[in-house]
Amino acid sequence: MTTPDSPLLRPHAEQAYADELTALAGADERPRPPGWRLSPVAVVDYLMGTTLPDSTVIVPKYVGPRRLIEVAVATIATDRALLLLGVPGTAKTWVSEHLAAAISGDSTLLVQGTSGTAEESIRYGWNYARLLAEGPTRAALVPSPVMTAMADGRIARVEELTRIPSDVQDALITILSEKTLPIPELASEVQAAKGFNVVATANDRDRGVNELSSALRRRFNTVVLPLPADAEQEVAIVARRVSELGRSIDLPEVPSAMEEIRRVVTVFRELRAGLTEDGSTTLKSPTATLSPAEAISVITSGIALAAHFGDGVLRASDVAAGIVGAVIKDPVTDTPVWTEYLEAVVRERKDWGDFYRACRDAGG
Repeated sequence: MTTPDSPLLRPHAEQAYADELTALAGADERPRPPGWRLSPVAVVDYLMGTTLPDSTVIVPKYVGPRRLIEVAVATIATDRALLLLGVPGTAKTWVSEHLAAAISGDSTLLVQGTSGTAEESIRYGWNYARLLAEGPTRAALVPSPVMTAMADGRIARVEELTRIPSDVQDALITILSEKTLPIPELASEVQAAKGFNVVATANDRDRGVNELSSALRRRFNTVVLPLPADAEQEVAIVARRVSELGRSIDLPEVPSAMEEIRRVVTVFRELRAGLTEDGSTTLKSPTATLSPAEAISVITSGIALAAHFGDGVLRASDVAAGIVGAVIKDPVTDTPVWTEYLEAVVRERKDWGDFYRACRDAGG
């Protein structure tokens, strides 16, 4: 992994976990598909965590069913592209990055999907100065990350596929079905080298989603990443990622934050489910997703407040504002939901008095 004094704010997976990838490659004696740095079993071990025969510890990158990751890796080993589907905060981007790092040693061949993503981001563009001076030549062509991955036999990542306009999405159809990218201006094409594949992510909960065409959806094998199955699993995920983020941005260490992490996770899970943990009270759910990713953000911000403006101990007052901001996305709809939850559930909980008062003071 990168050292604590690394100048990089957010190293790529292949940089942050270079030692683990090297150790896995050295111990990996299983067959590797063409163009792969590791065998499929070693890729799964990298994501799920293991201990190698030389006692090297491979930390888990994903907490969830191992079978899901096995299906995802097996898909990439075929000629089918992989679509990681799930609500926001289910680690789709995190998994896709680590899959690319383990398989290709490079997670940077990325197309970030937005409503403004153009076809050139998936196919290719032109250096217009050279195009005007020389006409259409190979030197004037600017390859997209997908084209580069095809030529080099690596994994291309497409984030938020359903945010890309439908006509631009369909530029992938020929690439995925024929494994070629035509360049009609040069009467040429790029053929995919062995090892090439596409890992895409998508969710259907955000506004502005563009549905995939049937033709494009057929070319993906879809793996749905679920929210954590239970509270303990979600607490473990949040605690691990908070610790990693704290180290990467050099946050001062604070004493154990587990009590507040458990509170935040409990609040988010109950509001998500519309039911208290003990099943005794039915709740209204806010419009926000309240995923583990939002819980990580709330706790990380709280630690920064405690370290820089408090006494160094994470308290309810440090996370209250973050929770209120995460829950109340639409003031008209969400404020009554949050107020009802505070008064009917939080106020009545033993040992949650400080949390109740902090949330009230924060504007809940």
